[in-house]
Amino acid sequence: MSESPAVADLGLRPALEAVLMVVDEPATEEHLAKVLQRPRGAVADALRELADEYAVQGRGFELRLVAGGWRFYTRPEYAAAVESFVLDGQQARLTQAALETLAVVAYRQPVSRSRVSAVRGVNCDGVMRTLLQRGLVGEAGTEPETGAILYRTTNYFLERMGLRGLDELPQLAPFLPEADAIEAETLEGVPSFDADAPYASDTNADDKTEF
Repeated sequence: MSESPAVADLGLRPALEAVLMVVDEPATEEHLAKVLQRPRGAVADALRELADEYAVQGRGFELRLVAGGWRFYTRPEYAAAVESFVLDGQQARLTQAALETLAVVAYRQPVSRSRVSAVRGVNCDGVMRTLLQRGLVGEAGTEPETGAILYRTTNYFLERMGLRGLDELPQLAPFLPEADAIEAETLEGVPSFDADAPYASDTNADDKTEF
């Protein structure tokens, strides 16, 4: 079996392309020069040549210098295509169960799955999974007493709701604390989350939903 060529022996421009394809934040010229074992000046020149070449060829992506580093970005004129791909299959309306669960999380956050289920009186594990997948809720640490994972709404939730902050939520919170009186009675009857078990009534109703 032939050995892979040394990094310094690789073509500079294709090596830059390969590295920039996997970065998750802009890469500086200094860092790229270090990992590719090349002079910074040579790396800087190659990056600008690549950026100009992509622009001339009218590629669907471009190489930009942003925040002190280089990274690939899709071109703005192709935003519609990217949006169509990203949103494909994600445009179904949220079910009533999902909206109710989201409301409980929004007003009582941080809150555990079991308490959300207790407030609603039904297992909401499947619905919570949907909300997590949609990016509308996220984890917010654990409950000190039980170690249960706590959940909160996300910035994406605020964005979709058109809110600048949670203080702009409609004044519905006063109605929710009343559910505390029934939590003790309902909590025991709410099954705990089991990733491998079939969900209860709310479960798969959201598999075809969207926000």
